[in-house]
Amino acid sequence: MSTYTHGFHAAVLRSHSWRTAANSAAYLLPELKPGQELLDVGCGPGTITADLAKIVAPGRVTAVDYSAEVLAQAERAVAEAGVSGVVFEVADIHALPYPDDSFDVVHAHQVLQHVADPVQALREMRRVCRPGGVVAARDSDYAAFTWFPAVPELDDWNALYHRVARSNGGEPEAGRMLRSWARAAGFTELSSGSATWCYASDEERAWWGGMWAERITDSAIAGQAVERGFADRDELRRISEGWQRWAADPDGWFSVLHGELLGRA
Repeated sequence: MSTYTHGFHAAVLRSHSWRTAANSAAYLLPELKPGQELLDVGCGPGTITADLAKIVAPGRVTAVDYSAEVLAQAERAVAEAGVSGVVFEVADIHALPYPDDSFDVVHAHQVLQHVADPVQALREMRRVCRPGGVVAARDSDYAAFTWFPAVPELDDWNALYHRVARSNGGEPEAGRMLRSWARAAGFTELSSGSATWCYASDEERAWWGGMWAERITDSAIAGQAVERGFADRDELRRISEGWQRWAADPDGWFSVLHGELLGRA
Protein backbone atom coordinates (compact mmCIF):
# COMPACT_ATOMS: atom_id res chain seq x y z
CA MET A 1 0.00 0.00 0.00
CA SER A 2 1.24 3.50 -0.81
CA THR A 3 0.99 6.27 1.78
CA TYR A 4 -2.66 7.28 1.95
CA THR A 5 -2.70 10.87 0.72
CA HIS A 6 -5.87 11.96 2.51
CA GLY A 7 -5.22 10.43 5.91
CA PHE A 8 -8.00 10.08 8.47
CA HIS A 9 -8.61 13.62 9.71
CA ALA A 10 -12.18 14.27 10.85
CA ALA A 11 -12.86 16.39 7.76
CA VAL A 12 -11.78 13.50 5.52
CA LEU A 13 -14.00 11.03 7.32
CA ARG A 14 -16.95 13.45 7.11
CA SER A 15 -16.49 13.46 3.37
CA HIS A 16 -16.21 9.70 3.11
CA SER A 17 -19.18 9.14 5.42
CA TRP A 18 -21.38 11.09 3.00
CA ARG A 19 -20.98 8.29 0.47
CA THR A 20 -23.78 5.78 -0.06
CA ALA A 21 -24.38 2.95 -2.49
CA ALA A 22 -26.82 5.22 -4.35
CA ASN A 23 -24.39 8.12 -4.87
CA SER A 24 -21.19 6.09 -5.15
CA ALA A 25 -21.98 2.60 -6.47
CA ALA A 26 -25.10 2.95 -8.63
CA TYR A 27 -23.33 1.25 -11.54
CA LEU A 28 -22.93 -1.91 -9.42
CA LEU A 29 -26.44 -2.14 -7.95
CA PRO A 30 -28.06 -4.00 -10.90
CA GLU A 31 -25.52 -6.80 -10.35
CA LEU A 32 -26.46 -7.35 -6.71
CA LYS A 33 -28.99 -9.79 -5.33
CA PRO A 34 -29.83 -11.38 -1.98
CA GLY A 35 -27.58 -14.18 -0.84
CA GLN A 36 -24.39 -13.08 -2.57
CA GLU A 37 -21.09 -13.02 -0.71
CA LEU A 38 -19.39 -9.65 -1.19
CA LEU A 39 -15.93 -8.32 -0.44
CA ASP A 40 -15.68 -4.55 0.07
CA VAL A 41 -12.02 -3.61 -0.35
CA GLY A 42 -10.90 -0.34 1.24
CA CYS A 43 -14.25 0.08 2.94
CA GLY A 44 -13.31 3.30 4.75
CA PRO A 45 -15.89 4.46 7.30
CA GLY A 46 -18.42 1.87 6.14
CA THR A 47 -21.41 3.81 4.83
CA ILE A 48 -21.29 2.19 1.38
CA THR A 49 -20.61 -1.16 3.04
CA ALA A 50 -23.77 -0.90 5.12
CA ASP A 51 -25.89 -0.22 2.04
CA LEU A 52 -24.35 -3.09 0.08
CA ALA A 53 -24.88 -5.45 3.02
CA LYS A 54 -28.58 -4.59 3.13
CA ILE A 55 -28.93 -5.46 -0.56
CA VAL A 56 -27.13 -8.81 -0.48
CA ALA A 57 -28.55 -9.99 2.85
CA PRO A 58 -28.71 -12.73 3.98
CA GLY A 59 -25.41 -13.04 2.11
CA ARG A 60 -22.28 -12.20 4.04
CA VAL A 61 -20.15 -9.10 3.47
CA THR A 62 -16.46 -8.96 4.32
CA ALA A 63 -15.19 -5.39 4.70
CA VAL A 64 -11.45 -4.81 4.64
CA ASP A 65 -9.15 -1.83 4.99
CA TYR A 66 -5.48 -1.45 5.78
CA SER A 67 -6.28 0.86 8.72
CA ALA A 68 -7.56 -0.74 11.92
CA GLU A 69 -8.61 2.74 13.07
CA VAL A 70 -10.97 3.33 10.18
CA LEU A 71 -12.26 -0.25 10.37
CA ALA A 72 -13.39 0.45 13.94
CA GLN A 73 -15.38 3.43 12.65
CA ALA A 74 -16.85 1.29 9.88
CA GLU A 75 -17.94 -1.32 12.37
CA ARG A 76 -19.71 1.34 14.42
CA ALA A 77 -21.40 2.81 11.34
CA VAL A 78 -22.68 -0.58 10.21
CA ALA A 79 -23.99 -1.37 13.69
CA GLU A 80 -25.73 2.02 13.91
CA ALA A 81 -27.38 1.29 10.56
CA GLY A 82 -28.84 -1.87 12.07
CA VAL A 83 -26.99 -4.11 9.61
CA SER A 84 -25.71 -7.57 10.49
CA GLY A 85 -23.71 -10.15 8.57
CA VAL A 86 -20.61 -7.97 8.05
CA VAL A 87 -17.12 -9.14 8.99
CA PHE A 88 -14.31 -6.57 9.35
CA GLU A 89 -10.68 -7.44 8.73
CA VAL A 90 -7.37 -5.64 8.15
CA ALA A 91 -5.99 -6.60 4.74
CA ASP A 92 -3.68 -5.45 1.96
CA ILE A 93 -5.33 -5.29 -1.47
CA HIS A 94 -2.07 -6.45 -3.09
CA ALA A 95 -2.24 -9.77 -1.23
CA LEU A 96 -5.79 -10.48 -0.07
CA PRO A 97 -5.88 -13.17 2.64
CA TYR A 98 -8.62 -15.24 1.02
CA PRO A 99 -8.64 -18.40 -1.11
CA ASP A 100 -9.36 -18.29 -4.83
CA ASP A 101 -13.04 -18.02 -5.79
CA SER A 102 -14.24 -16.83 -2.36
CA PHE A 103 -16.75 -14.10 -3.30
CA ASP A 104 -19.52 -13.41 -5.79
CA VAL A 105 -18.80 -9.67 -5.85
CA VAL A 106 -15.59 -7.77 -5.13
CA HIS A 107 -15.95 -3.98 -4.82
CA ALA A 108 -13.47 -1.12 -4.40
CA HIS A 109 -14.47 2.55 -4.25
CA GLN A 110 -11.74 5.23 -4.53
CA VAL A 111 -9.04 2.69 -3.70
CA LEU A 112 -6.97 1.97 -6.81
CA GLN A 113 -5.86 5.60 -7.14
CA HIS A 114 -3.96 5.22 -3.85
CA VAL A 115 -2.27 1.83 -4.16
CA ALA A 116 1.30 1.08 -5.19
CA ASP A 117 0.34 -1.43 -7.89
CA PRO A 118 -3.25 -1.14 -9.16
CA VAL A 119 -2.78 -3.95 -11.70
CA GLN A 120 -1.71 -6.36 -8.96
CA ALA A 121 -4.62 -5.14 -6.84
CA LEU A 122 -7.04 -5.97 -9.65
CA ARG A 123 -5.39 -9.36 -10.14
CA GLU A 124 -6.08 -10.08 -6.47
CA MET A 125 -9.66 -8.85 -6.73
CA ARG A 126 -10.14 -11.13 -9.75
CA ARG A 127 -8.46 -14.09 -8.02
CA VAL A 128 -10.81 -14.06 -5.03
CA CYS A 129 -13.91 -13.58 -7.21
CA ARG A 130 -15.81 -16.70 -8.26
CA PRO A 131 -16.11 -17.56 -11.96
CA GLY A 132 -18.93 -15.49 -13.41
CA GLY A 133 -18.76 -13.08 -10.48
CA VAL A 134 -18.32 -9.34 -10.66
CA VAL A 135 -15.34 -7.14 -9.85
CA ALA A 136 -16.33 -3.46 -9.52
CA ALA A 137 -14.06 -0.44 -9.21
CA ARG A 138 -14.75 3.28 -9.19
CA ASP A 139 -12.11 6.01 -8.99
CA SER A 140 -12.05 9.75 -9.49
CA ASP A 141 -9.99 11.59 -12.09
CA TYR A 142 -8.57 14.79 -10.65
CA ALA A 143 -7.43 16.26 -13.97
CA ALA A 144 -11.03 16.06 -15.18
CA PHE A 145 -12.51 17.96 -12.22
CA THR A 146 -14.11 21.19 -13.38
CA TRP A 147 -15.67 24.17 -11.64
CA PHE A 148 -17.06 27.65 -11.98
CA PRO A 149 -16.24 30.44 -11.44
CA ALA A 150 -12.52 30.41 -12.14
CA VAL A 151 -10.72 30.59 -8.78
CA PRO A 152 -6.92 30.53 -9.16
CA GLU A 153 -6.47 28.96 -5.74
CA LEU A 154 -8.47 25.91 -6.86
CA ASP A 155 -6.10 25.43 -9.77
CA ASP A 156 -3.25 25.59 -7.27
CA TRP A 157 -5.05 23.09 -5.03
CA ASN A 158 -5.47 20.62 -7.89
CA ALA A 159 -1.83 20.94 -8.94
CA LEU A 160 -0.68 20.53 -5.34
CA TYR A 161 -2.87 17.48 -4.87
CA HIS A 162 -1.28 15.87 -7.93
CA ARG A 163 2.22 16.49 -6.57
CA VAL A 164 1.45 15.06 -3.15
CA ALA A 165 -0.51 12.06 -4.43
CA ARG A 166 2.16 11.07 -6.93
CA SER A 167 4.90 11.50 -4.34
CA ASN A 168 2.94 8.93 -2.31
CA GLY A 169 2.92 6.48 -5.21
CA GLY A 170 -0.69 7.16 -6.17
CA GLU A 171 -2.33 8.05 -9.49
CA PRO A 172 -4.80 10.97 -9.41
CA GLU A 173 -6.01 10.15 -12.95
CA ALA A 174 -7.02 6.62 -11.96
CA GLY A 175 -10.55 6.98 -13.30
CA ARG A 176 -9.46 7.04 -16.92
CA MET A 177 -6.99 4.18 -16.39
CA LEU A 178 -9.28 1.58 -14.83
CA ARG A 179 -9.99 -0.21 -18.10
CA SER A 180 -6.33 -0.44 -19.10
CA TRP A 181 -5.34 -1.64 -15.64
CA ALA A 182 -8.08 -4.30 -15.70
CA ARG A 183 -6.98 -5.57 -19.11
CA ALA A 184 -3.40 -5.78 -17.86
CA ALA A 185 -4.71 -7.76 -14.86
CA GLY A 186 -6.23 -10.38 -17.16
CA PHE A 187 -9.85 -9.32 -17.46
CA THR A 188 -11.36 -9.96 -20.88
CA GLU A 189 -15.05 -9.24 -20.23
CA LEU A 190 -15.30 -5.60 -19.21
CA SER A 191 -17.72 -2.72 -19.23
CA SER A 192 -16.57 0.83 -18.53
CA GLY A 193 -18.37 4.07 -17.84
CA SER A 194 -18.29 7.27 -15.89
CA ALA A 195 -20.40 9.24 -13.46
CA THR A 196 -20.14 12.49 -11.54
CA TRP A 197 -20.79 14.12 -8.24
CA CYS A 198 -21.87 17.73 -8.59
CA TYR A 199 -22.00 20.42 -5.90
CA ALA A 200 -23.94 23.57 -6.71
CA SER A 201 -26.63 24.41 -4.15
CA ASP A 202 -25.82 26.67 -1.22
CA GLU A 203 -25.77 23.67 1.10
CA GLU A 204 -23.63 21.55 -1.24
CA ARG A 205 -21.09 24.32 -1.80
CA ALA A 206 -20.82 25.02 1.91
CA TRP A 207 -20.21 21.33 2.60
CA TRP A 208 -17.77 20.57 -0.26
CA GLY A 209 -15.91 23.88 -0.16
CA GLY A 210 -15.80 24.02 3.63
CA MET A 211 -14.57 20.44 3.83
CA TRP A 212 -11.68 21.11 1.42
CA ALA A 213 -10.88 24.44 3.04
CA GLU A 214 -10.29 22.48 6.25
CA ARG A 215 -8.54 19.49 4.67
CA ILE A 216 -5.96 21.58 2.83
CA THR A 217 -4.74 23.15 6.07
CA ASP A 218 -5.36 20.47 8.70
CA SER A 219 -5.41 16.96 7.19
CA ALA A 220 -2.59 14.63 6.18
CA ILE A 221 -2.21 16.22 2.76
CA ALA A 222 -1.24 19.52 4.41
CA GLY A 223 1.50 17.92 6.48
CA GLN A 224 2.82 16.00 3.48
CA ALA A 225 2.87 19.11 1.28
CA VAL A 226 4.82 21.12 3.87
CA GLU A 227 7.23 18.31 4.80
CA ARG A 228 8.15 17.72 1.15
CA GLY A 229 8.57 21.39 0.32
CA PHE A 230 5.65 21.55 -2.11
CA ALA A 231 3.95 24.40 -0.19
CA ASP A 232 4.27 26.36 3.04
CA ARG A 233 1.57 27.09 5.58
CA ASP A 234 0.85 30.52 4.10
CA GLU A 235 0.25 28.93 0.71
CA LEU A 236 -2.10 26.38 2.22
CA ARG A 237 -4.05 29.13 4.00
CA ARG A 238 -4.32 31.02 0.70
CA ILE A 239 -5.73 27.94 -1.02
CA SER A 240 -8.14 27.41 1.88
CA GLU A 241 -9.40 30.99 1.52
CA GLY A 242 -9.94 30.32 -2.19
CA TRP A 243 -12.11 27.36 -1.35
CA GLN A 244 -14.12 29.49 1.07
CA ARG A 245 -14.55 32.18 -1.57
CA TRP A 246 -15.77 29.61 -4.09
CA ALA A 247 -18.22 28.14 -1.56
CA ALA A 248 -19.69 31.57 -0.82
CA ASP A 249 -20.35 32.36 -4.51
CA PRO A 250 -23.99 31.66 -5.43
CA ASP A 251 -22.86 30.92 -8.98
CA GLY A 252 -20.44 28.26 -7.76
CA TRP A 253 -20.55 24.82 -9.39
CA PHE A 254 -18.12 21.89 -9.05
CA SER A 255 -18.18 18.54 -10.85
CA VAL A 256 -16.14 15.47 -9.90
CA LEU A 257 -15.67 12.88 -12.64
CA HIS A 258 -15.30 9.16 -11.82
CA GLY A 259 -14.36 6.23 -14.01
CA GLU A 260 -16.34 3.06 -13.34
CA LEU A 261 -15.47 -0.52 -14.21
CA LEU A 262 -17.30 -3.84 -14.09
CA GLY A 263 -15.29 -6.96 -14.88
CA ARG A 264 -16.33 -10.61 -15.00
CA ALA A 265 -14.05 -13.05 -13.25
